[in-house]
Amino acid sequence: MSPAPDPPFESQPQGISLDVLAEAFAQVMGGQPRRTEAAAPDGEPAVAPAAVEAADVAPPVAEPPLPQAAEADDSCPLNPRTILEAMLFVGNRENRPLSGARAAELMRDVEADEIPPLVDELNRSYEARGAPYRVVGEGDGYRLTLCRELRALRDRFYGRLREARLSQAAIDVLALVAYQQPLTGEKISRLRGRPSNPVLSQLVRRGLLRIERPETKPRAPLYYTTDRFLRLFNLQSLDDLPRSEEAGPP
Repeated sequence: MSPAPDPPFESQPQGISLDVLAEAFAQVMGGQPRRTEAAAPDGEPAVAPAAVEAADVAPPVAEPPLPQAAEADDSCPLNPRTILEAMLFVGNRENRPLSGARAAELMRDVEADEIPPLVDELNRSYEARGAPYRVVGEGDGYRLTLCRELRALRDRFYGRLREARLSQAAIDVLALVAYQQPLTGEKISRLRGRPSNPVLSQLVRRGLLRIERPETKPRAPLYYTTDRFLRLFNLQSLDDLPRSEEAGPP
């Protein structure tokens, strides 16, 4: 008899942390029984829950060209620094950090290696005038964010984020991809011993996994983790994942 498909994505709610992710990978690869998490004194799970914004990731759309300094006549000076600041302020639909290569691509006569000095200039300017925000590095890109001292104010202003807990099936799939990417859906299902396509689709919709289709085998898409996955677990890169014997080298 074929294994039963996984339950709906948001059933079996539980907390998730880096340790839980690493353990899930070890369990799937080694077939060992899962340990039971000890309860905290107040009865909550010992691991901290991970909030995953429930809104779907919007599809990419064509972007209008950015204004160039030579073509503008405005009270705000248009130069590489102010254009970079504007891009960081606006952000993008996928809420991904802005990479230096992408920023340079959108500006005229600017190379990617010129972006870090521009970021330093912006941060010196913010610090000098006591601005409540800074440009911070995240993964291979940059993000404009509030200073740490003011993040509590942001949380009070917006209120508590709506949370969607990850089921154990989602954690298992996420762990497999995180530690062994890229993986095909077929291999993930084989490693887990049950169909995984519905869970994969949900993780892609929530922006935690992304798909690439190789030119040689477009019908066998490969799954990778995303920048949103790194933010969720507060990682600078996949090299920061907890390593274990089952996970092997980074």
